[in-house]
Amino acid sequence: MRASQWENSSAACRTIQNTCELDQPRGADMPSAKQLADIGYKTFSVSMMLLTVYGGYLCSVRAYHYLQLRSLRRRAAEEQKPSGAL
Repeated sequence: MRASQWENSSAACRTIQNTCELDQPRGADMPSAKQLADIGYKTFSVSMMLLTVYGGYLCSVRAYHYLQLRSLRRRAAEEQKPSGAL
């Protein structure tokens, strides 16, 4: 390698980790602001989807228990009625 080539290649080495731009693209190890925003958006969206599904599950369980309790109360009320009453 000639001295001028060495100077040119060493001048290209400007990153914090002191790696050469010819070997590794600049900022290859760090995501861009757009990528960070996309990751944050997707993470938030997935968490909201999971919360929605979990909320639907809790709502359906509560409705099921309510309907079960209502049918038990109806049966108990029918059993307590005197047979001659209307």
